[in-house]
Amino acid sequence: MVDKSARILLVDDEQSIQTLLSYPLRKDGYDVVRASDGREALDRFTEQAFDLVVLDVMLPLIDGLEVCRRLRARSSVPIIMLTAKSEEIDKVLGLELGADDYITKPFSMREFRSRVKAALRRADMAPRAETADDEPALEVGELSIDFAKRRVALRGGDVRLTFVEFEILGALARDAGRVFSRDQLLSRIWGDAAYRDPRTIDVHIRHLREKLERDAKEPEYIFTVRGVGYRFRDER
Repeated sequence: MVDKSARILLVDDEQSIQTLLSYPLRKDGYDVVRASDGREALDRFTEQAFDLVVLDVMLPLIDGLEVCRRLRARSSVPIIMLTAKSEEIDKVLGLELGADDYITKPFSMREFRSRVKAALRRADMAPRAETADDEPALEVGELSIDFAKRRVALRGGDVRLTFVEFEILGALARDAGRVFSRDQLLSRIWGDAAYRDPRTIDVHIRHLREKLERDAKEPEYIFTVRGVGYRFRDER
């Protein structure tokens, strides 16, 4: 169960948006700290611990993508990016930089609250996953996945994955050979596929391949099943 006193950093340079989004979050029992630009967001993050960051892409002083990159370099805190409908490249860049999710403006309060609750629920599950030491590590070729420690190693070296990347890899590897549709993976990772663009999965898969495959165009571990989805290598 998600702690209702979770602290959320809300970063947007429009006061009207801050007010609009703060109200439902506080009504749901969350502690909301607001920041109006990228520099202030980084300062607030340094001053106290947060359970979630809601981050607009278009920010003064330091833009949201750079803030995302800096936060991800020092923390695994869940990050939800807010993007305008025309900013398709920003969605992709945000995911590439380590954002866990994005919401396209304009959006409904129901969608916003759903995304926030799902992100906090995933973060709440992570520590328990780390202590689940009864699941054996998986060795496939030169790839090792330690589910208990949430650690991935390839050819003897550690591979740094975001929370979402590890969850996608884990879902595929635990059912090696099974084909997962994008919607199935969305539901596995985010709890549902509502409001989410299935192409989000494609971005994360591409990023995983860049980290795991010698040649992303000739994968050894994660395969595309055209017209259906993705599967993990089932031969040890």
